[in-house]
Amino acid sequence: MAIQRRVKSIEQAIAETEEPDRRLKRDLRAVDLISFGIGVIIGTGIFVLTGQQAAVNAGPAVTISFLLAGITCAFAALCYAELASSVPVAGSAYTYTYATLGELAAWVIGWDLLLELMLGAAVVARGWSAYLQTLFDLPSWLAGTQASPDWSAAAIVAALTAMLLFGAKDAGRFTGALVVVKVAVVFIVIVVGARYIDTANYSPFIPPAEPVPVESADVLRQPIVQAFLGVEPTVYGVYGILAAASVVFFAYIGFDIVATTAEETKNPQRDVPRGILGSLAICTLLYMAVAATITGMVPYQELNDADPLAQAFVTLGVTWAAKLIALGAVVGITTVILVLMLGQSRVLFAMARDRLLPERLARVNRHGAPSTITVVIGLGVALLAAFVPLSELSELVSIGTLFAFTVVCIAVPVLRRTQPNLRRPFRTPWVPVVPILGVATCVWLMLNLPVETWLRFVVWMAIGLVIYVAYGRRHSRLVPGGPSAPAPEPRETGR
Repeated sequence: MAIQRRVKSIEQAIAETEEPDRRLKRDLRAVDLISFGIGVIIGTGIFVLTGQQAAVNAGPAVTISFLLAGITCAFAALCYAELASSVPVAGSAYTYTYATLGELAAWVIGWDLLLELMLGAAVVARGWSAYLQTLFDLPSWLAGTQASPDWSAAAIVAALTAMLLFGAKDAGRFTGALVVVKVAVVFIVIVVGARYIDTANYSPFIPPAEPVPVESADVLRQPIVQAFLGVEPTVYGVYGILAAASVVFFAYIGFDIVATTAEETKNPQRDVPRGILGSLAICTLLYMAVAATITGMVPYQELNDADPLAQAFVTLGVTWAAKLIALGAVVGITTVILVLMLGQSRVLFAMARDRLLPERLARVNRHGAPSTITVVIGLGVALLAAFVPLSELSELVSIGTLFAFTVVCIAVPVLRRTQPNLRRPFRTPWVPVVPILGVATCVWLMLNLPVETWLRFVVWMAIGLVIYVAYGRRHSRLVPGGPSAPAPEPRETGR
């Protein structure tokens, strides 16, 4: 017997935003959304991945890797902008999928976003702890990569959880203040570093491809496209640039969180597209500028370090810059953790309001914040950050994000066909070309991630499907006879 596909109407999704006790407060503006976008994008990537990927994969051409990752995000961002302006409801990709591809696909995306955002916040919290140790010379039992439990990582997550309980507007003010500080630090790095650029370090700009050493050629660590095509594993060259683009894509994760705040924005039709596209454009330019600066300062082979930006300045005798960079990293990563947790809470809020998760999780406090969900997320992220070494799982976060972007790109032409009369204040240009390019680039980057990342992703999604079948499908608002399902025809009863 075929299972009926459940699709939530957009009208129903918007109507549910006005339900008592489950209504978020609308007080965000475009500047808040751009601050959220920059706040979550500029973090670990700009302070760590720039140097590491130049050293191990792309050489000075890591600048091209950042450009390719940014272009991939731009295709997805244009699709997000149309959907967010048309469906200004919390949940982002989850909500859009519910209205286009149905409930099962929506659950898959919601479960996928849980992987992206919660695990991403935990990974970044560990990085925050490492930079804090560098900045203040803290003991290794308290902070840093050797700390277990990592008390500093858990403490910052707890503090930011408390802040999120006061609502998105206060979180936006805090993020905006820290964004000013960390962008200033990035500009200082670019301006000061430019004085020490030696153009000889750019030659060759694209290092010739080299075979991976035999002892390092683990099939599980190969990009899946190389493993299945039987291509000899290499670093540098064109494959190196693409492999680096797949990894530095982690640095862009989070711009889509702007879309999760659409329900809390005063004018979402205008401000959400501005927030998404504006923050992405600014951050792409900053990433490329930093990558070009650091690979010009020192030979790329010397950048495979936990804090490559700082070490580049130390190598050149500019020791004062190391502390400044550590300060910028601590400030920058703080906002990343905050915005990732904010986005996660809004996705789970939407899922709980749809009763795919327990509905009581969707209740909001007097500040208009989903308090129970926020606390649960904070506890989960704190435990992960404190006890699990998560640095090797950044690729898992990337594949989750790329999968969500792929579905969003598919949703735009689907919704254009199924609801052609829907009001679209922002329209993705050149449909279906842009969505197709978005799907193609996202899938290509996914294929350049390691085999073991794909295996972990498949296991995670299988666990999610089991939970959906066991709970979500039976409790959904769209279940026949449920509160949002069509009322059954009345029937006569006898005494």
